[in-house]
Amino acid sequence: MPRAPKAAPQAPSTMKELKDTLWKAADKLRGSMDASQYKDVILGLVFLKYVSDAFDERRAGIRAELTAEGYDDEQIADLIDDTDEYTGRGVFWVPANARWSFLAENAKGLVPSMDGPEKSIGALIDEAMDAVMQANPQLSGTLPRIFNRDNVDQRRLGELIDLLNSARFAAQGQGGSDGRRARDLLGEVYEYFLEKFAAAEGKRGGEFYTPAGVVRVLVELLQPTHGRVYDPCCGSGGMFVQAEKFIDAHHGEGSDISVYGQELNERTWRMAKMNLAIHGLSGNLGPRWGDTFARDLHPDLQADFVMANPPFNIKDWARSEDDPRWRFGVPPAGNANYAWIQHILSKLAPGGQAGVVMANGSMSSNSGGEGQIRAEIVEADLVSCMVALPTQLFRSTGIPVCVWFFAKDKSKRASEVLFIDARNLGHMVDRAERALSDDDIAKIAGTFHAWRGVESDAAPEEYADVPGFCYSATLAEIKAADYALTPGRYVGAAEAEDDGEPIEEKLARLRGELEAQFAESARLAEVVREQLGRVDV
Repeated sequence: MPRAPKAAPQAPSTMKELKDTLWKAADKLRGSMDASQYKDVILGLVFLKYVSDAFDERRAGIRAELTAEGYDDEQIADLIDDTDEYTGRGVFWVPANARWSFLAENAKGLVPSMDGPEKSIGALIDEAMDAVMQANPQLSGTLPRIFNRDNVDQRRLGELIDLLNSARFAAQGQGGSDGRRARDLLGEVYEYFLEKFAAAEGKRGGEFYTPAGVVRVLVELLQPTHGRVYDPCCGSGGMFVQAEKFIDAHHGEGSDISVYGQELNERTWRMAKMNLAIHGLSGNLGPRWGDTFARDLHPDLQADFVMANPPFNIKDWARSEDDPRWRFGVPPAGNANYAWIQHILSKLAPGGQAGVVMANGSMSSNSGGEGQIRAEIVEADLVSCMVALPTQLFRSTGIPVCVWFFAKDKSKRASEVLFIDARNLGHMVDRAERALSDDDIAKIAGTFHAWRGVESDAAPEEYADVPGFCYSATLAEIKAADYALTPGRYVGAAEAEDDGEPIEEKLARLRGELEAQFAESARLAEVVREQLGRVDV
């Protein structure tokens, strides 16, 4: 009996299926290179697939618009290649040799070439990356050209193209014809991949990825809906992306913010550039990667919002004692924590705010003059809120973390600091990692907004201290505590719930229960002795 033809692979129909399909694609190359290498290969290909799908989506939209206006096929053919019709809608122009359909057709085997030897699929992808960058100057120097190297298995790369071919980031009839659906889908997939690669790379993954829950704490408290947003150690750009999501959720436009950033690592800088492009953010990350301490790429920037997750406790950093950024004291050579804090404070415009993730030790350390620097910052009334976060939010480090919030203008809360102890929030997603829920983040953000008197969906009508969770301390109280900023020192213990039982009755009941347990323990001990006596020696 003849065997039935093998069914064609079905395109993923849900976001989970799409993510699973793409992660299977990543596994195709897992055995032939390490995580950091295949991360660049996969993310580069996913980006190329996105720009091509968004281009196709817009192209179909243009054709439909022109047809509806009565243009014939010849006229449409003349107009459909007008680059302004794409770039004017935020869609990248994709040359013919960079379109996914061309790459998919040539994914297997060698392709004849007019100007030399046959070309592998890796060579075609490198040429596609070049073509996209040449056609879109804002992507110049961003996309990887690593697909034709000796350590990239060309057979597996072809299989990967086939697998990616079943995933579409654009779909007819959904999301319009401006590439927005492709952008939304790919943005989520890109973030999913960053998270997965960060987990795969362990400690090194923390260099480019901050857990989404931690980023949301910063964004939800600061509410960066306008102005200049800056991150001096931007990693893969997660702070900017979450800001764009916040704006979108509040019916604003990503164009309402201007993005500025800097990143030390070349590969991470490229990832950030792609991440911003995918989310439709035209950010200024400098002409190239670079060390924020050695050479500030935005020396004159005054930011409305700064959000950052600097690397913790750096011992080897570009320190200069006469740096004008050290307004509150020269940071010690053996730890850059207070260098990051002072750099960020130097960037705040009048009325500006900042949120900075730090190791818990930064809140109370007195080594190397850090205690005096902290005292000077507190006395300048720049600290608005301190949040102690739960453990195990970061796979890349077991160091407990906190978030410092700064404000140039504290309005009604001058000479006060809000302390929030959120260490008991969150839930374990597996044995190694904890996550904050929407309700956890809303509780933290609502408390801060109520304290500041800012309207918020999550904020109660009025702020009130909650023992064990939050406390508004005066600068005098902080000075009395030797300028330690650990929330647990101020919030106290949570009040025990009153169960309605009078204390005298409770004590009598507990005494009776304890006496009964003592009696039972004595009885069991006697039974054991009796059994032991029956054992023949």
